[in-house]
Amino acid sequence: MEIKEYLQSKKEIVEKALLRFAPPEESTYASLFAAMRYSLFAGGKRIRPILCLAGGVCVHGTEEIETALLPSACALECIHTYSLIHDDLPAMDNDDLRRGKPTNHKVFGEAPAILAGDGLLTWAFDLLGDSTLSTLEAKKQLAITHCIARAAGPFGMVGGQALDIAMEDTDFPFSTLQTIHRAKTGALITAAVRAGAIGAGASEKQLTALTSFGEKIGLAFQIVDDLLNATSTTEQLGKAAGSDAENGKATYPACFGIDKTREMAEETVAEAKAAITAFGSSADPLRGLADYIYLRTK
Repeated sequence: MEIKEYLQSKKEIVEKALLRFAPPEESTYASLFAAMRYSLFAGGKRIRPILCLAGGVCVHGTEEIETALLPSACALECIHTYSLIHDDLPAMDNDDLRRGKPTNHKVFGEAPAILAGDGLLTWAFDLLGDSTLSTLEAKKQLAITHCIARAAGPFGMVGGQALDIAMEDTDFPFSTLQTIHRAKTGALITAAVRAGAIGAGASEKQLTALTSFGEKIGLAFQIVDDLLNATSTTEQLGKAAGSDAENGKATYPACFGIDKTREMAEETVAEAKAAITAFGSSADPLRGLADYIYLRTK
């Protein structure tokens, strides 16, 4: 199966699960749920939940594991969506567009947008902890929850975002830029692969290999993001292009130029694929996803 066909088929599975799990449109909290659903169903690529499913299949060997992993996969998408809502706020990146649509706070206001993000983040852990939604044993659920919480919090995505803001318009070493990218974007992507592997019962050796794969593609994802922000148009991206330079952020293109950044992204993806050479054809979706991350245009 071609990677685009694979992505579309898995995206449909994730979309159906999100619709099934999502808070109802009609309820006492209808306005909050409307704001949450607005961003959750705004047309995302669902890369993180798909990586979770692919990580599970890589270890398990069959797609049967996907059903048990869907709550974890959906939780990852909720956390990612919350981070986008908050990133777009005036106090953060102050963006008006996301996925080609007005950002959450532009539609619902700043306070409802903050609460929508809060709702998605905490609902993610509701999904992770609900034993009625998955057939995974409690020990695996707990391990997945810890893995994702660690990646999303102050030692991962939130910490990376805080460091990114603190470093705006300052000179800092390349090692700090790597730290920002690995935490802000890479940590949750790595956690997605690890969560699937944990749910499928990965050995320590398998988990080490898949963690290395996740770290490499997580870094590659952000390098490509830097590249697209510098070279694409707002219409192509569905969000503000050139915003990194306007906000005084250090990026790979700013440090190394466009051509060298492309080389670094390609090299990082190659390293990711090398990390999973011991796996057979069950890892083909992960290999395809690695290539997609490098070749994507938005």
